[in-house]
Amino acid sequence: MKFILTLLFGILFCSSNAQESTASKQVSSFSIEAPQLNTTKKIWVYLPKEYSTNPKKKYPVIYMHDGQNLFDTKTSYVGEWNVDETLDSISAQVIVIGIEHGNEKRMEELTPFKHQKYGGGNADNYLDFIVQTLKPYVDKTYRTKINANNTAIFGSSLGGLVSFYGALKYPKIFGKVGCFSPSFWFNRKEIFELMEQTKTFKTKIYFLCGDNEGDEDMVRDLNNMEIQVNTKRCECKMLNKKIIVKDGQHNEKLWREGFKKAYLWLF
Repeated sequence: MKFILTLLFGILFCSSNAQESTASKQVSSFSIEAPQLNTTKKIWVYLPKEYSTNPKKKYPVIYMHDGQNLFDTKTSYVGEWNVDETLDSISAQVIVIGIEHGNEKRMEELTPFKHQKYGGGNADNYLDFIVQTLKPYVDKTYRTKINANNTAIFGSSLGGLVSFYGALKYPKIFGKVGCFSPSFWFNRKEIFELMEQTKTFKTKIYFLCGDNEGDEDMVRDLNNMEIQVNTKRCECKMLNKKIIVKDGQHNEKLWREGFKKAYLWLF
């Protein structure tokens, strides 16, 4: 638990080194007002290689948290996910929207309920920003497939927690979820109760964690959540997949190496 807490707090601040940017030419960014959070958010955008040469084609969209860590080593905390290079390498037909975390506000934004010791609990406003402000702008600005089956929410650690919560809160918006090393422990009681109260759950979901993440409850929570998910639908539909990586730790290496297979399975 101490190791994960170190990462949860440490990830707040990006690297300040002077190295060159590693983001590919497929990546750009813009800023947008986030009235739900009383701030302005920097948004990273990955467009597929053929986007500019195929002006009539529309693409599915993945909304990802912790945008600083997705595309560029220069802005990452302890290494990036290489999302752009990975998608380029397989000529992926998808748009990725990376939402920068709020630095000292990160824990608040990515947690659904307040923790007795650590606080937080502002994920409703964060998700409302994505659904009510960001997604409409993205759908207006880029050629997107707007339905839930073509819209994913994806993250790790607290980002995994808020992604799962987002699927429960907005099932008609997010039809796919990438849930890496989810910090269910932060709101364990509330998130499991919410899952139990959910009558149906049609969202396609990819679970991943390592068995050496520094928290002995990580694998247990993931297994228990999968059981809960399977009570809401027939396993025969094959709408969820769970990967537990031997010796996998709670870090970008685990998530970077798992991203390609998660994307290919989800889409």
